[in-house]
Amino acid sequence: MRSSHPRSAAVAALVATALATGLLAGSADAAEGAVSADPIRIHDIQGTTRISPLNGKQVTDVEGIVTGVRTYGSRGFWIQDPDADDNDATSEGVFVFTNAVPTVAVGDAVKVSGTVGEYIPGGLTSGNQSVTQISKPTVTVVSSGNALPEATAINEYSVPAEYAPAGDPAAGGSINGLVLEPSRYALDFYESLEGMNVRIGTSRVVGATTPHSELWVTVKGWENTARRGGTVYGSYESQNTGRLKIQQLAPLAQQPFPVANVGDKLTGTTDGPLDFNQFGGYTLVARTLGTVKAGTLAPEKTKPQAAQELAVATYNVENLDPTDPQEKFDALAKAVVENLASPDILALEEIQDDNGAKNDGTVSAEQTLTKFTTAISAAGGPAYQWRTVNPEDKKDGGEPGGNIRQVFLFNPARVSFTERAPGDAVTATGVTKVNGKAALTHSPGRVDPANPAWADSRKPLAGEFVFRGKPVFVIANHFGSKGGDEGLTSHHQPPVRSSEAKRLLQAQAVNGFVKQILAEDKNANVLVLGDINDFEFSATTDALADGGALYPAIKSLPKAERYSYVYQGNAQVLDQILTSPAIKKFTYDSVHINAEFAAQNSDHDPQVLRFRP
Repeated sequence: MRSSHPRSAAVAALVATALATGLLAGSADAAEGAVSADPIRIHDIQGTTRISPLNGKQVTDVEGIVTGVRTYGSRGFWIQDPDADDNDATSEGVFVFTNAVPTVAVGDAVKVSGTVGEYIPGGLTSGNQSVTQISKPTVTVVSSGNALPEATAINEYSVPAEYAPAGDPAAGGSINGLVLEPSRYALDFYESLEGMNVRIGTSRVVGATTPHSELWVTVKGWENTARRGGTVYGSYESQNTGRLKIQQLAPLAQQPFPVANVGDKLTGTTDGPLDFNQFGGYTLVARTLGTVKAGTLAPEKTKPQAAQELAVATYNVENLDPTDPQEKFDALAKAVVENLASPDILALEEIQDDNGAKNDGTVSAEQTLTKFTTAISAAGGPAYQWRTVNPEDKKDGGEPGGNIRQVFLFNPARVSFTERAPGDAVTATGVTKVNGKAALTHSPGRVDPANPAWADSRKPLAGEFVFRGKPVFVIANHFGSKGGDEGLTSHHQPPVRSSEAKRLLQAQAVNGFVKQILAEDKNANVLVLGDINDFEFSATTDALADGGALYPAIKSLPKAERYSYVYQGNAQVLDQILTSPAIKKFTYDSVHINAEFAAQNSDHDPQVLRFRP
């Protein structure tokens, strides 16, 4: 329990109006006067909202114990007042930004003078919350070797079940000016501990170690648990409050960061200051890091298709080009053969041109595909053939110069490709009738490439196949990315998801094309697949399925198995296969071989659907 110190609440109340929209510098003169008689304490600086009531003000001789020192990146140290007030909304810790390597040590009692400010990781337009800090500091070490303030426990009992308050409409949906309710909202709970010494106990890893030396755990082991140990993001209201990012204070050269996969355990106590950063929000920056105990998770293998089953798959191979090491080609090829059981048709996303990101006008991917299909054959797979349409240079987004596109691989021993007046980058394929059956005017061809929905984005690739005498239409997609969307910890609640507008238009275009096929033949076998870059519960998926034209096959799986990607500890759906009404019986598999693992050949898991046309 915190001891009484009522001034922080008084200060916050005086400036509540000024803080309605958030990052206003300074406080009311009355607020400054209210605290001038006594020394400023850290909880006076933090206040009861996300924005300091002393933002922009000079403070003198703020006392605290150093709880963590960061010598890289955003250099500085955290201090905490061991004499807490009785208001759980006011944090007792704050970050001191030094710019240079700090000269203090953990356990030092210090007095800090400097300027209170609100630093927004990622900048004002990112939507990120801000970090209250003291900058341009003058630091006096009073004593050393002091005991640290007791770490506050973050666990299933302390983190509320509700994620965030609704943003203030008068402040554009921002929660910055709202008084924190740490016993009611998870984001308020974490914010009330910003800069403080916190700890977690043994926790399950729900986001594997990344190249940036971070991992994600959940302190709520029961919260939306995935079958293989992750935490499923199943709706916009299921943000998963127990997720917490873990980094470490020790430089990597001094202490390598542990390698962990989803389902592993971070055992023992992990403690340190609670930070907020651009990539994922609230982060426990470990002064003491627990020990990773490995689980038993292994890459999945789907079952082979039966002789009369057509197996169709989609796989985002993450900017594959001939300059990638042979090891990447071999690993991806092995996955196609061993984990995907050599599907009959494989739609690939992110196949780059023949020199990758070199921006010299090259658009052909002949070398990329030759190298990949050769690797598949060497791994014991079929001699796949391919069909694609080369994009216009620099017109399809992705890595500059890479000219990514979708490609069909198919096994000619099992399925044939109906080639019909192959289209080019700017020619739209249409739907006609041939011998009384629906047919594409261009196969392969692009769907509605002149539609503004596809500006600076990958155009859908349509192809017509025949399996055991039955035509099958496949449309491979790579919808616009989520780039530009605000994170779940945004100060706007709900966060602004600006990228959805483009994907909605893209989904409507593809849905319209599928309806053209079904208008010619309501029993046509149509598969829409690829990296849809959106959730199975999203407006994008709803638009694809509009009118019953398509069914998102991943919805046939139990909720605990619906994911193809893990982002910030949330297992979620980005890759999908959707089926037309004629495909009534099928088996579906999200083949988990990448997203849950620190060692990845791609950041996406491939999807496989098997059915009998």
